[in-house]
Amino acid sequence: MIFLGSTDMLSAEHTSRFLVPFLRWIDPQISFTTLNAIQLGIRKLGHLTEYAVLAMLLWRALRSGTRWQIKMSILRLRSGQVLFLTVLLACGLFAASDEFHQSFVPSRTASPNDVLIDICGTLIGLSICWMFAKRRNSAKINQESRNARRWPAKP
Repeated sequence: MIFLGSTDMLSAEHTSRFLVPFLRWIDPQISFTTLNAIQLGIRKLGHLTEYAVLAMLLWRALRSGTRWQIKMSILRLRSGQVLFLTVLLACGLFAASDEFHQSFVPSRTASPNDVLIDICGTLIGLSICWMFAKRRNSAKINQESRNARRWPAKP
């Protein structure tokens, strides 16, 4: 889906065909400068959102563990840290390849700033996953301590 968004189909010229009439319907007196600023903001928000979703999906796909986590234990990183770094690296590489792809589309421009925005979106997605993981772990620990009080271990 991200590479599809990098094609001519979702270029600024094509998205303005439905966005500008909608904004003019909301405010007929809106200036051209304001229209451009809103369109740019929506497009950059799209970058943030798509990479936040990508990061969350990758986190979810890899969180249960794989063999690479065992190998990475040599570096003394916890599995959560390995997962965080792996997803960040994968999304960063994908963002760079997406911008490289856009450099071949005549109606699109490749920008290193977009890669940075994509990485920020990745960090937002990873932060959300990290918060849910911490919450889930603390709930699990609380449940285990309650269970230990109810049923003491037999000698």
